Amino acid sequence: MEANKIRSKFLKFFENRGHKIISSASLIPENDPSVLFTTAGMQQFKPYYTNSQNADKDFGSRNITTVQKCVRTGDIEEVGDATHLTFFEMLGNFSFGGYGRREAIAYAHDFIAQELGLEISYVTFYKGNDNVPRDEDSRKIWQELGVKNIREDGNDVFWGPTGNSGPCGPTTEIYCKNEAGEDVEIWNIVFNEYFCNGSREKLDKGEASLEKLDVLGVDTGMGFERLLATVQKKKNVYETDLFNNEKTKEERIVADHVKASLFMISDGVTPSNTGAGYVLRRLIRRAVRFSKQPLAQEIEKIKKIYKGVYILDDKGGIEEEENKFRQTLQHSLKEFEKGVDPFILATTYGFPIELTQELAKEKGRNIDLADFHKKMAEHQKLSQTSSAGMFKGGLANHNEKTIKLHTAHHLLLAGLKAIVDKNIKQRGSNITEERLRMDFLCGRKLTDEEKKKVEDWVNDKIKEGLNVVCREMPLSEAEKIGAEMEFGTKYPDIVSLYFIEEPAKDGSGKNGNVISKEFCAGPHVSNTKELGHFRITKEETSSQGVRRIKAILE
Repeated sequence: MEANKIRSKFLKFFENRGHKIISSASLIPENDPSVLFTTAGMQQFKPYYTNSQNADKDFGSRNITTVQKCVRTGDIEEVGDATHLTFFEMLGNFSFGGYGRREAIAYAHDFIAQELGLEISYVTFYKGNDNVPRDEDSRKIWQELGVKNIREDGNDVFWGPTGNSGPCGPTTEIYCKNEAGEDVEIWNIVFNEYFCNGSREKLDKGEASLEKLDVLGVDTGMGFERLLATVQKKKNVYETDLFNNEKTKEERIVADHVKASLFMISDGVTPSNTGAGYVLRRLIRRAVRFSKQPLAQEIEKIKKIYKGVYILDDKGGIEEEENKFRQTLQHSLKEFEKGVDPFILATTYGFPIELTQELAKEKGRNIDLADFHKKMAEHQKLSQTSSAGMFKGGLANHNEKTIKLHTAHHLLLAGLKAIVDKNIKQRGSNITEERLRMDFLCGRKLTDEEKKKVEDWVNDKIKEGLNVVCREMPLSEAEKIGAEMEFGTKYPDIVSLYFIEEPAKDGSGKNGNVISKEFCAGPHVSNTKELGHFRITKEETSSQGVRRIKAILE
């Protein structure tokens, strides 16, 4: 059964069972600054798990089905094996109070066993813990459907939350055997029964609490390419009709990376040195490195595969980036062979440290990453703009007024945590010489009294003349002391932290109580007394569960 037929069959199956078909969201998430890309089918529907009534208003239904474009680069080094990809499609059905376990499990069983004719190898269900009971209902439903091999599992079949809080719950998984005789997870069905007031890490440590949601949410995900390999009886995803039977790891990397790049560019991403654009640039450069021919040929193959399904247009982005990097690559490879410092390769020749690491691994060499990151940190401090092509901390420039507002921004976050809620987390920032803007996680509007108390708290800290100190330390140590970090950011082994501290009261000259500690590359004033008077000018909604504050210094 070909790919296009399976897509249509899936959507039609759920449409016939009362689901509204919703188009794939963009690869660039709307109103979700916590992630660079859409990584799962449920991402565009996250707000409806806590506000299910809005689904009726927005979709005319509480039951939804989609085929969602996704990008994940966490396993980029694994691309080229039988299953790992950076771009993939996710088949999913979702319900926000429309139905529960019995329907969700029965739908999945019927689609896999009857529509596709696959034999279920085994299924899993959650064995429970001190806070969440054993998912006995799911076990019984599978048993009633005639599935013989039902396995109890632990932490791996409890999903979420994503980010620092959100919906979560037990899951049940469906496994089928692939052509190689291996059991492969085909479908994951999540029952969002709880809201977690903390991250998954904190939940696992017992440092976060769960609240039962009023409405059970169903969130399912089935990796299309992995399913396709099973249905078409292929040993790997590259043998399916979504690829061109690439044999070597190098060929597969090129096919995957060009495909991901083409989809990104078609959704408006352009190669750059920051954010989503940097991921795109890295993918193109890896493809260039492993390709033995111009990428244009691969682009045309991919367009042909997805013709009539997705509109793909590279808008010249891949070719332009390819041409620039091929010149860099040839020269950089020569310098690498000479043993040139990775820092020089990156700053002088524009050769990414990730590719230097890959080359070193192939050659059996070791790269001193701590030394590289230390040099890069110094390089960033000396440069007006960072190596990421943008001002750190969301700064528009580095003039005196902007730097002062940047320091005030740190105090504002600390003030919100001290006055409003200690669990508040930043979700975005933008700082110009006229004002600062901060987006933060908060499910309600701040009262006038709270805003006044935050203002007073910040102004008190300014008057106290607190020291602003930068310290470098290993990432692991920074995480242990609980420093504030930007969600979704991958930090180097050595990081810069800015501390705002009270002077020691014993007159020793040492620092006392820490008011704020954040991952940041600066710049900042050296003492808060330089800031002037702080005033909040506006507090408003930014997106679901995210508030926005604008403030100035007078």
